[in-house]
Amino acid sequence: MIGTVFLIGLGFTSELYALKQPFARKTSAKMHYTTGVNIRLLPSYKCSFEDPVHVTVNGLNPQQRVKLRSKVTDDNGLVFQASATYEADDNCQVDLSRHPSLGGSFTGVEPMGLFWALKADTEACKFAKTDVTRPALVDIEVLSNDKVIAQATNERHCMANGVRRVPVTEGRIRGTLFLPPAGTGPFPGILDTYVFRGFPFELRAALLAKQGFAVLALAFQGYQDLPKRAEKFHLEYFEEGITFLRQQPEVKGQKIGLISISKSGDLALSMAAFLPGISATVWINGCNANTLVPVYYKDMCLPPLLFDIAKAKITPSGMLDIGDVMHDPMSKEGLPSVIPIECNTGNFMFIMSKADRNWQSAYYARLACDRLKAHGKNNYELVAYEKAGHFIELPYMPFCVANFHGVASKVVYFGGEPKAHSEAQLDAWPKILNFFRKHLGATNQRSML
Repeated sequence: MIGTVFLIGLGFTSELYALKQPFARKTSAKMHYTTGVNIRLLPSYKCSFEDPVHVTVNGLNPQQRVKLRSKVTDDNGLVFQASATYEADDNCQVDLSRHPSLGGSFTGVEPMGLFWALKADTEACKFAKTDVTRPALVDIEVLSNDKVIAQATNERHCMANGVRRVPVTEGRIRGTLFLPPAGTGPFPGILDTYVFRGFPFELRAALLAKQGFAVLALAFQGYQDLPKRAEKFHLEYFEEGITFLRQQPEVKGQKIGLISISKSGDLALSMAAFLPGISATVWINGCNANTLVPVYYKDMCLPPLLFDIAKAKITPSGMLDIGDVMHDPMSKEGLPSVIPIECNTGNFMFIMSKADRNWQSAYYARLACDRLKAHGKNNYELVAYEKAGHFIELPYMPFCVANFHGVASKVVYFGGEPKAHSEAQLDAWPKILNFFRKHLGATNQRSML
């Protein structure tokens, strides 16, 4: 039997269709019949990718136990799932913001547990959202005795109304430009670079554009006609990207920031150190030294910090742990690779995970801060997370414990614990936005879906 639930939120009415099926439960001397179980997603079944939803199940019997299950298919076709058992209260309701999970993918009161606990059958994978023009569809089901009695779908949109997506093939540079809704510019610019594989991370760029930034998600290898794997990097390429961003009518005269993670973290530090006019740099679990391949700019060359694969270990679950293979940047052979970030007159935010096993991010972040302090600078913020893993990205992005590593050419362990990692992502995102607003001068320009 199909029923309709009307949800009021954000100033408009949304329709949510939920499967309803009669369910009988004997209590005392009489029978109570559930004639319509439904799931409510508030304030709407549609939301932005990084936003929470309030999940409730109505129409159950008092103290009825049910399983809630969530499922989403990523853009690589991998299915991620989570589940939890709940007991209805005396008002015949399960409310994830008040009621504890009694078991499953998580326990306790976790309002967004069905989202942050999403996990694929294989541990060695990373959730992929490459097509930002389509929402991620999270199906939520209520099961009683292994039978689905209600279901709903949460549409998690990547692009807000009015955000413009512009593919970029300008000169040598390749990537995607995201612009906020027109009419209130010019906007501060952000260059977004993402890990060693070099693809543009459009999801983060699109969500930053919603917040009032013009963002160029810049590719730097393995994308379109760029080299599959660069044997060296020239900062002139990244300078072209920054120049292109500055020349956009929506950006002219505004400050420029950088956001980066992993290998792209040291690329961002090199840009901040050697390219003029970088006002704010966000570095997430990167290195304070240039790594893996040499970096050139004009007549300057930063040699790479190398690694000793013999220091790799195998975890009890059989994954490769490369957390200790890099040479120490403070060693004699490592010092020439350290990036002179004190040359930058802008500001830095270093976000690091103490449980990162891609490499020693916490150590590298402290070295970077110590270097700035030694040069009489206090233009930095350090954000530390005790039990998070390597890929601190967006709120409610599924946790990645292991994945294929392009440099190691093997599946590697990235460290961290799912719940702590989710909390870190939830905490880091507004910190990043506030950092950029403070140092780039943006206003909060959140757009409605």
